[in-house]
Amino acid sequence: MRKILHIDMDAFYASVEQRDDPALRGKPVVVAWRGARSVVCAASYEARTFGVRSAMPAVRAERLCPQAVFVPPDFVRYKAVSRQVREIFLRHTDLVEPLSLDEAYLDVTAPKIASPSATATAQAIRAQIREETALTASAGVAPNKFLAKIASDWNKPDGLFVIKPAQVEAFLRPLPVSRIPGVGKVMEKKLAELGVATVGDLHAFAREELEARFGSFGARLHARARGVDERAVEPNQPVQSISAEDTFERDLLLHELEPAIVRIAEKAWQASRKTERIGHTVVLKLKTAQFRILTRSFTPEAPPATLQEFAAIALALRDRVDLDPSTRYRLVGVGLSGFREAEESAGQRELFSFETPAPAE
Repeated sequence: MRKILHIDMDAFYASVEQRDDPALRGKPVVVAWRGARSVVCAASYEARTFGVRSAMPAVRAERLCPQAVFVPPDFVRYKAVSRQVREIFLRHTDLVEPLSLDEAYLDVTAPKIASPSATATAQAIRAQIREETALTASAGVAPNKFLAKIASDWNKPDGLFVIKPAQVEAFLRPLPVSRIPGVGKVMEKKLAELGVATVGDLHAFAREELEARFGSFGARLHARARGVDERAVEPNQPVQSISAEDTFERDLLLHELEPAIVRIAEKAWQASRKTERIGHTVVLKLKTAQFRILTRSFTPEAPPATLQEFAAIALALRDRVDLDPSTRYRLVGVGLSGFREAEESAGQRELFSFETPAPAE
Protein backbone atom coordinates (compact mmCIF):
# COMPACT_ATOMS: atom_id res chain seq x y z
CA MET A 1 0.00 0.00 0.00
CA ARG A 2 1.55 3.28 -1.09
CA LYS A 3 1.49 6.43 1.02
CA ILE A 4 1.10 9.39 -1.32
CA LEU A 5 1.06 13.11 -0.61
CA HIS A 6 -0.16 15.86 -2.87
CA ILE A 7 1.26 19.21 -1.76
CA ASP A 8 -0.28 22.34 -3.26
CA MET A 9 0.93 25.84 -2.44
CA ASP A 10 -1.92 28.20 -1.57
CA ALA A 11 -2.59 30.91 -4.22
CA PHE A 12 1.12 30.64 -4.94
CA TYR A 13 1.97 33.60 -7.20
CA ALA A 14 -0.36 35.96 -5.36
CA SER A 15 0.90 34.76 -1.97
CA VAL A 16 4.51 35.43 -2.99
CA GLU A 17 3.52 38.95 -3.97
CA GLN A 18 1.71 39.52 -0.66
CA ARG A 19 4.65 38.12 1.28
CA ASP A 20 7.15 40.38 -0.44
CA ASP A 21 5.02 43.53 -0.30
CA PRO A 22 3.30 43.99 3.07
CA ALA A 23 1.06 46.68 1.55
CA LEU A 24 -0.67 43.93 -0.46
CA ARG A 25 -1.57 41.76 2.51
CA GLY A 26 -5.30 41.40 3.08
CA LYS A 27 -6.07 42.97 -0.29
CA PRO A 28 -7.53 41.32 -3.41
CA VAL A 29 -4.41 40.73 -5.51
CA VAL A 30 -4.60 39.67 -9.15
CA VAL A 31 -1.35 38.54 -10.80
CA ALA A 32 -1.75 39.64 -14.41
CA TRP A 33 -0.75 42.28 -16.88
CA ARG A 34 -3.50 44.82 -17.42
CA GLY A 35 -5.02 45.01 -20.86
CA ALA A 36 -7.72 43.57 -23.06
CA ARG A 37 -5.51 40.65 -24.15
CA SER A 38 -4.23 39.60 -20.75
CA VAL A 39 -5.40 36.66 -18.64
CA VAL A 40 -5.18 36.10 -14.89
CA CYS A 41 -2.15 34.06 -13.78
CA ALA A 42 -3.28 33.86 -10.14
CA ALA A 43 -5.64 35.46 -7.67
CA SER A 44 -5.35 35.84 -3.91
CA TYR A 45 -8.08 34.37 -1.74
CA GLU A 46 -9.37 37.90 -1.13
CA ALA A 47 -9.87 38.27 -4.90
CA ARG A 48 -11.40 34.82 -5.24
CA THR A 49 -14.31 35.82 -3.02
CA PHE A 50 -15.37 38.13 -5.89
CA GLY A 51 -15.26 35.25 -8.38
CA VAL A 52 -11.83 36.00 -9.84
CA ARG A 53 -10.09 32.85 -11.04
CA SER A 54 -6.93 31.89 -12.86
CA ALA A 55 -7.08 31.90 -16.68
CA MET A 56 -10.04 34.29 -16.92
CA PRO A 57 -9.56 37.45 -19.00
CA ALA A 58 -8.04 40.24 -16.93
CA VAL A 59 -10.75 42.67 -18.03
CA ARG A 60 -13.40 40.36 -16.59
CA ALA A 61 -11.45 40.08 -13.33
CA GLU A 62 -11.38 43.88 -13.16
CA ARG A 63 -15.15 44.04 -13.66
CA LEU A 64 -15.75 41.45 -10.95
CA CYS A 65 -13.41 43.15 -8.49
CA PRO A 66 -12.81 46.83 -9.37
CA GLN A 67 -10.75 47.32 -6.21
CA ALA A 68 -8.31 44.54 -7.10
CA VAL A 69 -4.60 45.32 -7.10
CA PHE A 70 -3.06 44.12 -10.37
CA VAL A 71 0.56 42.94 -10.13
CA PRO A 72 2.56 41.86 -13.19
CA PRO A 73 3.92 38.30 -12.84
CA ASP A 74 7.55 37.74 -11.88
CA PHE A 75 8.28 34.14 -12.84
CA VAL A 76 11.96 34.37 -11.94
CA ARG A 77 10.96 35.01 -8.34
CA TYR A 78 8.27 32.33 -8.36
CA LYS A 79 10.72 29.74 -9.72
CA ALA A 80 13.22 30.60 -7.00
CA VAL A 81 10.61 29.98 -4.29
CA SER A 82 9.52 26.78 -6.06
CA ARG A 83 13.11 25.52 -5.85
CA GLN A 84 13.12 26.21 -2.10
CA VAL A 85 9.97 24.18 -1.67
CA ARG A 86 11.34 21.36 -3.85
CA GLU A 87 14.42 21.16 -1.63
CA ILE A 88 12.15 20.69 1.39
CA PHE A 89 10.34 17.84 -0.38
CA LEU A 90 13.62 16.12 -1.19
CA ARG A 91 14.65 16.04 2.47
CA HIS A 92 11.80 13.60 3.03
CA THR A 93 11.76 11.52 -0.16
CA ASP A 94 13.50 11.24 -3.51
CA LEU A 95 10.18 10.26 -5.08
CA VAL A 96 8.92 13.74 -5.97
CA GLU A 97 6.87 14.33 -9.14
CA PRO A 98 6.40 18.06 -9.80
CA LEU A 99 3.21 18.98 -11.63
CA SER A 100 3.95 22.71 -11.84
CA LEU A 101 5.80 25.37 -9.87
CA ASP A 102 3.32 25.12 -7.02
CA GLU A 103 2.30 21.48 -6.67
CA ALA A 104 3.80 18.00 -6.58
CA TYR A 105 3.16 14.39 -5.69
CA LEU A 106 5.40 12.73 -3.10
CA ASP A 107 5.66 9.02 -2.34
CA VAL A 108 6.50 8.77 1.37
CA THR A 109 5.94 5.04 1.75
CA ALA A 110 9.59 4.79 2.87
CA PRO A 111 10.55 8.33 3.96
CA LYS A 112 14.18 9.42 4.29
CA ILE A 113 13.41 10.97 7.69
CA ALA A 114 11.90 8.54 10.18
CA SER A 115 8.23 9.37 10.71
CA PRO A 116 5.37 7.66 12.53
CA SER A 117 3.00 8.17 9.59
CA ALA A 118 2.48 9.82 6.22
CA THR A 119 0.29 12.35 7.99
CA ALA A 120 3.16 13.31 10.28
CA THR A 121 5.43 13.69 7.26
CA ALA A 122 2.90 15.99 5.58
CA GLN A 123 2.64 18.06 8.75
CA ALA A 124 6.43 18.36 8.94
CA ILE A 125 6.69 19.44 5.30
CA ARG A 126 4.00 22.08 5.70
CA ALA A 127 5.66 23.41 8.85
CA GLN A 128 9.03 23.67 7.10
CA ILE A 129 7.48 25.46 4.13
CA ARG A 130 5.86 27.97 6.47
CA GLU A 131 9.06 28.52 8.47
CA GLU A 132 11.45 28.78 5.54
CA THR A 133 9.36 30.57 2.91
CA ALA A 134 6.70 32.37 5.01
CA LEU A 135 4.08 30.76 2.74
CA THR A 136 1.41 28.16 3.33
CA ALA A 137 0.68 24.89 1.58
CA SER A 138 -2.21 22.46 1.69
CA ALA A 139 -1.68 18.71 1.68
CA GLY A 140 -3.64 15.59 0.86
CA VAL A 141 -2.62 12.19 2.22
CA ALA A 142 -4.01 9.05 0.58
CA PRO A 143 -3.15 5.62 -0.81
CA ASN A 144 -2.77 6.93 -4.38
CA LYS A 145 -2.33 10.03 -6.55
CA PHE A 146 -5.99 10.39 -7.56
CA LEU A 147 -7.21 10.49 -3.98
CA ALA A 148 -4.30 12.60 -2.67
CA LYS A 149 -5.05 15.34 -5.20
CA ILE A 150 -8.71 15.47 -4.19
CA ALA A 151 -7.70 15.52 -0.52
CA SER A 152 -5.27 18.44 -0.88
CA ASP A 153 -8.14 20.64 -2.07
CA TRP A 154 -10.47 19.60 0.75
CA ASN A 155 -9.31 21.99 3.51
CA LYS A 156 -7.72 24.79 1.48
CA PRO A 157 -6.11 27.11 2.27
CA ASP A 158 -3.43 26.02 4.74
CA GLY A 159 -5.14 22.69 5.34
CA LEU A 160 -4.47 18.98 5.66
CA PHE A 161 -6.87 16.16 4.81
CA VAL A 162 -6.26 12.44 5.13
CA ILE A 163 -8.06 9.62 3.32
CA LYS A 164 -7.22 6.29 4.95
CA PRO A 165 -7.60 3.07 2.93
CA ALA A 166 -10.61 1.96 4.95
CA GLN A 167 -12.34 5.30 4.28
CA VAL A 168 -11.97 5.40 0.49
CA GLU A 169 -15.36 4.03 -0.54
CA ALA A 170 -17.37 6.08 1.98
CA PHE A 171 -15.46 9.22 1.01
CA LEU A 172 -15.88 8.81 -2.73
CA ARG A 173 -19.50 7.74 -3.09
CA PRO A 174 -21.18 11.13 -2.31
CA LEU A 175 -18.81 13.15 -4.50
CA PRO A 176 -20.08 14.63 -7.78
CA VAL A 177 -18.74 12.62 -10.68
CA SER A 178 -17.02 15.79 -11.97
CA ARG A 179 -14.37 15.29 -9.27
CA ILE A 180 -12.92 12.47 -11.36
CA PRO A 181 -10.11 13.83 -13.58
CA GLY A 182 -11.17 13.92 -17.21
CA VAL A 183 -14.87 14.33 -16.47
CA GLY A 184 -15.54 17.75 -17.93
CA LYS A 185 -18.85 19.31 -18.84
CA VAL A 186 -19.33 17.17 -21.96
CA MET A 187 -18.62 13.88 -20.19
CA GLU A 188 -20.64 15.00 -17.17
CA LYS A 189 -23.63 15.52 -19.46
CA LYS A 190 -23.19 12.09 -21.06
CA LEU A 191 -23.05 10.47 -17.64
CA ALA A 192 -26.10 12.43 -16.49
CA GLU A 193 -28.02 10.90 -19.40
CA LEU A 194 -27.25 7.52 -17.80
CA GLY A 195 -28.50 8.75 -14.43
CA VAL A 196 -24.99 9.22 -13.06
CA ALA A 197 -24.55 12.29 -10.87
CA THR A 198 -22.25 11.00 -8.12
CA VAL A 199 -19.31 8.65 -7.90
CA GLY A 200 -21.65 6.28 -6.06
CA ASP A 201 -23.97 6.24 -9.09
CA LEU A 202 -21.01 5.42 -11.33
CA HIS A 203 -19.92 2.64 -8.98
CA ALA A 204 -23.05 0.68 -9.94
CA PHE A 205 -21.93 0.27 -13.57
CA ALA A 206 -19.88 -2.74 -14.67
CA ARG A 207 -16.52 -2.12 -16.29
CA GLU A 208 -17.65 -3.80 -19.52
CA GLU A 209 -20.60 -1.45 -19.88
CA LEU A 210 -18.50 1.66 -19.29
CA GLU A 211 -15.86 0.44 -21.77
CA ALA A 212 -18.52 -0.26 -24.36
CA ARG A 213 -19.80 3.31 -24.03
CA PHE A 214 -16.57 5.26 -23.46
CA GLY A 215 -13.71 3.02 -24.59
CA SER A 216 -10.51 3.06 -22.53
CA PHE A 217 -11.78 6.07 -20.57
CA GLY A 218 -14.65 3.88 -19.40
CA ALA A 219 -12.13 1.52 -17.78
CA ARG A 220 -10.54 4.48 -16.03
CA LEU A 221 -13.95 5.67 -14.79
CA HIS A 222 -14.61 2.22 -13.36
CA ALA A 223 -11.27 2.22 -11.52
CA ARG A 224 -11.55 5.77 -10.17
CA ALA A 225 -15.09 5.15 -8.90
CA ARG A 226 -13.53 2.48 -6.69
CA GLY A 227 -10.62 4.66 -5.64
CA VAL A 228 -8.13 2.66 -7.70
CA ASP A 229 -5.12 4.41 -9.22
CA GLU A 230 -1.98 2.34 -9.85
CA ARG A 231 0.13 5.21 -11.20
CA ALA A 232 3.48 5.52 -9.45
CA VAL A 233 5.07 8.82 -8.45
CA GLU A 234 7.62 9.38 -11.20
CA PRO A 235 10.48 11.80 -10.47
CA ASN A 236 12.60 13.27 -13.24
CA GLN A 237 10.05 12.65 -15.94
CA PRO A 238 11.50 13.23 -19.40
CA VAL A 239 10.36 16.19 -21.48
CA GLN A 240 7.24 15.33 -23.47
CA SER A 241 6.49 18.66 -25.15
CA ILE A 242 7.81 22.21 -25.43
CA SER A 243 5.83 25.14 -26.76
CA ALA A 244 5.48 28.90 -26.81
CA GLU A 245 2.43 31.04 -27.46
CA ASP A 246 1.39 34.66 -27.59
CA THR A 247 -1.84 36.64 -27.39
CA PHE A 248 -2.05 39.51 -29.86
CA GLU A 249 -2.89 43.12 -29.08
CA ARG A 250 -5.59 42.88 -31.74
CA ASP A 251 -7.26 39.93 -33.43
CA LEU A 252 -5.64 38.92 -36.72
CA LEU A 253 -6.80 37.18 -39.88
CA LEU A 254 -5.24 33.84 -40.79
CA HIS A 255 -3.11 35.26 -43.60
CA GLU A 256 -1.68 37.85 -41.19
CA LEU A 257 -0.25 35.24 -38.81
CA GLU A 258 2.98 34.33 -40.63
CA PRO A 259 5.30 36.79 -38.80
CA ALA A 260 3.88 35.74 -35.43
CA ILE A 261 4.20 32.02 -36.22
CA VAL A 262 7.84 32.45 -37.25
CA ARG A 263 8.62 34.53 -34.15
CA ILE A 264 6.92 32.12 -31.74
CA ALA A 265 8.47 29.10 -33.49
CA GLU A 266 11.87 30.63 -32.78
CA LYS A 267 11.03 30.86 -29.06
CA ALA A 268 9.90 27.24 -28.93
CA TRP A 269 12.91 26.09 -30.95
CA GLN A 270 15.38 27.83 -28.63
CA ALA A 271 13.66 26.27 -25.60
CA SER A 272 13.85 22.83 -27.21
CA ARG A 273 17.63 23.17 -27.59
CA LYS A 274 18.00 23.05 -23.80
CA THR A 275 17.13 19.36 -23.69
CA GLU A 276 19.12 16.49 -25.19
CA ARG A 277 15.90 14.76 -26.29
CA ILE A 278 14.61 15.27 -29.82
CA GLY A 279 11.08 16.43 -30.65
CA HIS A 280 9.44 14.76 -33.65
CA THR A 281 5.95 16.29 -33.92
CA VAL A 282 5.26 19.93 -34.76
CA VAL A 283 2.09 21.40 -33.27
CA LEU A 284 0.27 24.60 -34.19
CA LYS A 285 -2.35 26.00 -31.80
CA LEU A 286 -4.79 28.77 -32.67
CA LYS A 287 -7.46 30.46 -30.57
CA THR A 288 -10.18 32.40 -32.36
CA ALA A 289 -11.64 35.70 -31.20
CA GLN A 290 -14.57 33.62 -29.90
CA PHE A 291 -12.12 31.53 -27.78
CA ARG A 292 -12.46 28.42 -29.93
CA ILE A 293 -9.20 26.46 -29.82
CA LEU A 294 -7.84 24.60 -32.85
CA THR A 295 -4.71 22.46 -33.06
CA ARG A 296 -2.97 20.99 -36.07
CA SER A 297 0.02 18.66 -35.91
CA PHE A 298 2.38 16.83 -38.23
CA THR A 299 5.16 14.28 -37.69
CA PRO A 300 7.69 14.29 -40.54
CA GLU A 301 9.70 11.16 -41.33
CA ALA A 302 12.78 12.83 -39.83
CA PRO A 303 12.54 15.32 -36.95
CA PRO A 304 13.13 18.98 -37.89
CA ALA A 305 16.84 19.69 -37.63
CA THR A 306 16.79 23.49 -38.01
CA LEU A 307 14.63 26.41 -37.00
CA GLN A 308 13.85 27.00 -40.68
CA GLU A 309 12.45 23.48 -41.09
CA PHE A 310 10.48 23.77 -37.86
CA ALA A 311 8.95 27.11 -38.85
CA ALA A 312 8.18 25.86 -42.37
CA ILE A 313 6.15 22.96 -40.98
CA ALA A 314 4.30 25.27 -38.59
CA LEU A 315 3.39 27.57 -41.49
CA ALA A 316 2.24 24.60 -43.57
CA LEU A 317 -0.02 23.59 -40.69
CA ARG A 318 -1.64 27.02 -40.82
CA ASP A 319 -2.69 26.24 -44.37
CA ARG A 320 -4.70 23.27 -43.05
CA VAL A 321 -7.05 25.55 -41.09
CA ASP A 322 -10.34 25.64 -42.98
CA LEU A 323 -12.44 28.13 -41.04
CA ASP A 324 -14.14 31.04 -42.76
CA PRO A 325 -11.48 33.46 -44.11
CA SER A 326 -13.07 36.26 -42.09
CA THR A 327 -12.31 34.43 -38.82
CA ARG A 328 -9.97 36.38 -36.58
CA TYR A 329 -7.49 34.89 -34.15
CA ARG A 330 -6.40 36.19 -30.75
CA LEU A 331 -3.62 33.69 -29.95
CA VAL A 332 -1.11 31.46 -31.70
CA GLY A 333 1.15 28.79 -30.23
CA VAL A 334 3.85 26.62 -31.78
CA GLY A 335 5.35 23.57 -30.15
CA LEU A 336 7.26 20.31 -30.42
CA SER A 337 6.05 17.04 -28.95
CA GLY A 338 6.84 13.35 -29.31
CA PHE A 339 10.25 13.75 -27.70
CA ARG A 340 12.62 10.79 -27.80
CA GLU A 341 16.15 10.15 -26.65
CA ALA A 342 18.76 11.45 -29.08
CA GLU A 343 20.04 7.97 -29.92
CA GLU A 344 16.54 6.91 -30.98
CA SER A 345 16.57 9.67 -33.58
CA ALA A 346 20.14 9.09 -34.78
CA GLY A 347 20.41 8.15 -38.42
CA GLN A 348 16.99 9.37 -39.45
CA ARG A 349 18.53 12.33 -41.25
CA GLU A 350 20.47 9.89 -43.41
CA LEU A 351 17.45 7.73 -44.13
CA PHE A 352 15.02 10.47 -45.11
CA SER A 353 15.31 13.70 -47.03
CA PHE A 354 13.29 16.66 -45.78
CA GLU A 355 10.57 18.27 -47.82
CA THR A 356 8.09 20.85 -46.61
CA PRO A 357 5.03 18.65 -45.96
CA ALA A 358 1.40 18.96 -46.81
CA PRO A 359 0.38 17.94 -43.30
CA ALA A 360 -2.80 16.21 -42.32
CA GLU A 361 -4.91 17.44 -39.44
